[in-house]
Amino acid sequence: MSGRHPVEQPADDDMEEEVVVVEGDMAEFEDREYYHGRADDGEEMGLDDYDVLTRVTDTSSAQARKGKDIQGIPWERLNITRESYRLTRLQQYRNYENVPLSGEAVGKECKQIEKGGNYYEFFLNTRVVKPTILHFQLRNLVWATSKHDVYLMSNYSIMHWSSLSRNLSEVLNFSGHIAPAEKHTGSLLEGFTQTQISTLAVMDNLLVAGGFQGELTCKRLDKPGVSFCTRITYEDNAITNAIEIYDSLSGGVHFMASNNDCGVREFDMETFQQLSHFSFPWPVNHTSVSPDRNLITIVGDCPDGLLVDLRSGKNVASVVGHLDYSFASAWHPNGYTLATGNQDKTCRVWDLRNLALPTAILKCNMGAARSVRFSSDGQFMVVAEPADFVHVYSTKADYGRRQEIDFFGEISGVALSPDEESLYIGIWDRTYASLLQYNKRHRYGYLDSFL
Repeated sequence: MSGRHPVEQPADDDMEEEVVVVEGDMAEFEDREYYHGRADDGEEMGLDDYDVLTRVTDTSSAQARKGKDIQGIPWERLNITRESYRLTRLQQYRNYENVPLSGEAVGKECKQIEKGGNYYEFFLNTRVVKPTILHFQLRNLVWATSKHDVYLMSNYSIMHWSSLSRNLSEVLNFSGHIAPAEKHTGSLLEGFTQTQISTLAVMDNLLVAGGFQGELTCKRLDKPGVSFCTRITYEDNAITNAIEIYDSLSGGVHFMASNNDCGVREFDMETFQQLSHFSFPWPVNHTSVSPDRNLITIVGDCPDGLLVDLRSGKNVASVVGHLDYSFASAWHPNGYTLATGNQDKTCRVWDLRNLALPTAILKCNMGAARSVRFSSDGQFMVVAEPADFVHVYSTKADYGRRQEIDFFGEISGVALSPDEESLYIGIWDRTYASLLQYNKRHRYGYLDSFL
């Protein structure tokens, strides 16, 4: 990931108590460009630019079934329809590319996907929760540890949202000083001040946050304070691009950090000691560990992805076909299917037994495949674009059928709960920031409330 791109500083959203539409015609957006303070990345365009002020309200499944917009956008009071706005956004949205025109060159390869899958049904949109994004290429900032519990970044704070109690609470605040409460070798006892968090990972009761200057902050959610702080590199281009927490073969919990200094580092989550450090020819944007813990998928500032031996760090194979840089990867629970998400606006699915060609090339609507997740039962694959669209593919239908979740706003992250019962989508927008929750549909009908 290029270190030259601007950092998006989170902004506070001051919401009004009433829905007010200030005089003006929304159709004027056809002659305007919206970048939320960025001049060249082209990934931001928000409804708030139409001077729509709205109170913070939730939208329930019952309200949505009666016709209310799931985001609470009052289309009936605006001078543009949802359909018109969607069409113009599709036409005007500019996907960020490191390789020019990469997204236009892949159309003929892509599999024709039937829409109409209905695997997850809308349950709640809460605008009390306001996800934010620090860097426009890094969108793994929402994690679910159960069907009720979600962790996400909101400005400088890691927040916890309980969909059961509808309670939002702060877990860690990085705007001030953060220092470890435990003593571990290599930990920076002085901690950090005003850390800019670029990526996040949470599993069970373990949380790891990565920073823009190579910082790592580790916390046990069942204990007060911070467990460990370190800065894994002091290079100028040190941003932590991705973190994965996983159960190791030895029985302990490990995590892996991918950095812009071309390094991938593995840590023990109990002692917080670094176990390995592998270097690659280009910045590493994402890694994922295979279910059998033998291989790592490595993707980054190169069109090709790598499969690397977890113990030795040696390259085992490559996946070749993407046209731009990749920022997402994931393994299917079966252990031989993997997926990669790329700025060429495709997610490609690969079979470890024959990597000559991908088994499926799935095209996004507007932008890069920024996040990819498989459900724990392997039935679904979730692909999130930078904005507006999340796609849920049926693996049983050989990725030939999908559900398209359609909304407006930048996506800060997407998370499936470990039991695949809930799907959460973080939306970053200056007016309509929120957390979307979808619940899995069941054979005997939709569960409108948790049992």
